[in-house]
Amino acid sequence: MRIESRAPTRIDLAGGTLDIWPLYLYHEGAVTVNVAVTRYASCVLETAPGRRITLISRDTRRRESFASLDALTRARRYNLPLLAHLVRFFAPRGGFTLTTDSEAPAGAGIGGSSAMCVAICAALDRLTGARKKLEDWIHISRDAEAIVIQVPTGTQDHYPPAFGGASAIHLEAGGERREALRVNLNELERRLVLCYTGKPRQSGINNWEVMKAHLDGNRRVWRNLEEITRVAIAMKAAVERGRWNDAGCLLREEWSFRRRNIPTISTPVIDRIIAGARRNGALGGKVCGAGGGGCVALLIEPGARARVESAIATAGGQVLPICIDRTGVRVKVSK
Repeated sequence: MRIESRAPTRIDLAGGTLDIWPLYLYHEGAVTVNVAVTRYASCVLETAPGRRITLISRDTRRRESFASLDALTRARRYNLPLLAHLVRFFAPRGGFTLTTDSEAPAGAGIGGSSAMCVAICAALDRLTGARKKLEDWIHISRDAEAIVIQVPTGTQDHYPPAFGGASAIHLEAGGERREALRVNLNELERRLVLCYTGKPRQSGINNWEVMKAHLDGNRRVWRNLEEITRVAIAMKAAVERGRWNDAGCLLREEWSFRRRNIPTISTPVIDRIIAGARRNGALGGKVCGAGGGGCVALLIEPGARARVESAIATAGGQVLPICIDRTGVRVKVSK
């Protein structure tokens, strides 16, 4: 049996970091606004006779093999820890090869590892007949990532891979919930630009520094996250109403408060990209994820795309062509 799955990555427009428990409990109305994009993480699972399990990552050029599930479970270290921990959770019986690949650049900050987790969960769920819900895959993925990077992780990265489209992830006591945004996806798509800065980000480190400062009572970080909450609530309304100039202004505001939280969120290349894009028709821009490198997302005037993309290249960035993914994770099974 051959099981193929793929899941989209995401651009976060506002409210990132708030999705890490327990930060959102301290900011009433906390919400993250994001959109799924067509840079995919993919997975191919092929069953094989016997009990041997082989894990392969094409994009990182790593692989490892285990004589059986028991051998994988007993192992103390992994070359591909994210894949191994997801296999441990679903505990499939029998041999197989699991091969993954990603269209997201290394450390892009667009939720590539989360999309990969969701794609793997989809394949392993189909293999084992677990029949878990999309929300279960999201929480399994979140926990596997936390085990691997050894700092707390949020859930906003996992909803776009699972559901696609544009979402508001409401962060509430007792758990989060997804709301599909009532937005013209074609109009939003015309206004989105994504580029890569050429330097991987370190999201776990940046988010952990912000979280520690917040929990230690740092009033500056507390106030900035309160403002980010306000901006995210307003961003949801602006996008749903098609108020693109307002959305661009809010994107600039969000970026300003993020920079105040932790200076290492930006780099000289990021600053040049955003400044150059703004001079050529971008309404606003911000780093995707926790920053320190990775990707920059921009909202633009539709007629300014060529000028903005030229400015990005001049500043040292690489434009990544994208559309909005409308469907989320997909699974195909063949014999």
